[in-house]
Amino acid sequence: MNIHYLQHVPFEGLASIATWIEKNGHSVTVTRLFNDESLPPLTTIDCLIVLGGSMNIYEVEQFAWLTREKAFIHEAIQSGKKVLGICLGAQLIADVLGASVTRNTYKEIGWFPIALMNTEISQRIFGADTLQFPAFHWHGDTFALPPDAISLAKSDGCQNQAFLYKDRVLGLQFHLESTPASVQDIVQNCHAELIADKYVQTEADLLATTCHFAEIQQRAWQVLDYLQNLH
Repeated sequence: MNIHYLQHVPFEGLASIATWIEKNGHSVTVTRLFNDESLPPLTTIDCLIVLGGSMNIYEVEQFAWLTREKAFIHEAIQSGKKVLGICLGAQLIADVLGASVTRNTYKEIGWFPIALMNTEISQRIFGADTLQFPAFHWHGDTFALPPDAISLAKSDGCQNQAFLYKDRVLGLQFHLESTPASVQDIVQNCHAELIADKYVQTEADLLATTCHFAEIQQRAWQVLDYLQNLH
């Protein structure tokens, strides 16, 4: 499988997804949008991964590449590619599918549980062993559910946490790919956002919570296995 990913900021990369790609023998390429790199022909990729970032989907004047990125994501979906969006990536997918992206009631930053919905479908993607699991969060915006999409998960702080569109397009508001190093990177680069609120943990709590990394890696790889096995 030829995997291409879109990277929005230097400090948010593939994290544990890179290990899964190597383990499964797939090829991988990248467009670093923050360097204004060009997008590849869609004919060269099988799966598109859209990563997170500190910008918002509507900041097109400040980040001009957002316009062509949205067009590329839309074309990838329309052409039947497998697409995974994480955090900002999920919001971009929701946007191109016609759903609104707005400020969430709360910022959600830290380790908070995810509750699965539409159990039969969501367990096929995330694993059949539980209806709830931990995830790492760092977002202030939220997406509405796109037309014809299936809601997969929610949290106490955010109603729409995951959706599936036409079996092969998956949007995750939360992070399962996070590693200790990637959490350290985002804390270092986005420290100013750690303002005390109902669903914002302290820097000390964010960095001290290490007990969930093995489980979220398992969940991330289950998601990737789901996409890999689609025909």
